[in-house]
Amino acid sequence: MTSKIEELIDEIEAYIDSCKFQTLSNTRIIVNKDQIDELLRELRQKTPEEIKRYQKMISNRDAILEDARKKAEDLISKATIKTNELVNEHEIMQQAYDKANNVISMASKEAQEILDNAQIEANSVRASAMQYTDDLLANLENIITHATKEAVANYNELISELNNTNAIIKSNRTELHPTDVEDDLEDLGLNASDSPDII
Repeated sequence: MTSKIEELIDEIEAYIDSCKFQTLSNTRIIVNKDQIDELLRELRQKTPEEIKRYQKMISNRDAILEDARKKAEDLISKATIKTNELVNEHEIMQQAYDKANNVISMASKEAQEILDNAQIEANSVRASAMQYTDDLLANLENIITHATKEAVANYNELISELNNTNAIIKSNRTELHPTDVEDDLEDLGLNASDSPDII
């Protein structure tokens, strides 16, 4: 059965695969911010629900053990009743005790087997649920890390392009009005080389 988190991760991956590449690039893509934000918001909302679901599976371990204990107690109770019946019905007390002890011994053995099997099953359920939850969280961590790196790279590229554009504009202004620009800078107490860049 596919979980809601897996379905959302599939949607995010499908959306990323459907995005167009940036011009002159085969690694950078153009992402619709609103759409990716909506997918990530839904993923954040569903993650606690899925974790609670697997925590509930783990808590079922106690229910399995409790059910096994009740069955074991029921078996021992029935064996005790049978013992009393045997003691009352038979004239020879020793034979009654032997049969009673045998019944109790078998019931105790069966009860122990039920408890052992329940413990194994409960541990298996718990380990599977924890592994599955960890796999989901690891996948989510990878997606967020990749998205963060991509955002930082895009931001740095934008700043670099703005600085380059600003340098071209200043150069063009200087070529158009070299004297006017220098006079303006001198009025401010600056040289042309002191003109600030965008940071």
